[in-house]
Amino acid sequence: VAMTKLGQWLCGLALLGSAWAALALEPPGLRLPAPFRQALLPLPLYLLVAFGCYSLATVGYRLATFNDCEEAAAELQEHIRAARTDLRQRGLRF
Repeated sequence: VAMTKLGQWLCGLALLGSAWAALALEPPGLRLPAPFRQALLPLPLYLLVAFGCYSLATVGYRLATFNDCEEAAAELQEHIRAARTDLRQRGLRF
């Protein structure tokens, strides 16, 4: 069974979160130097900001490269004209 994209993201987040928690809680045999500890504690916030920037960039890129569907627009306009004609025949005024 193939894993969905959401499942992949959640699996990755669980893996990163458990690794972060294991290091941040300082197991008895592990002593991290102060600079590593200072960089480790706000790491989830940094990752959240990085994910937000990535999401914004992705949405912006997809919006900028969104192509027009001229055939679909023409078909929709034709449907609108047909609906207006039908409604006029039934006595509705615009």
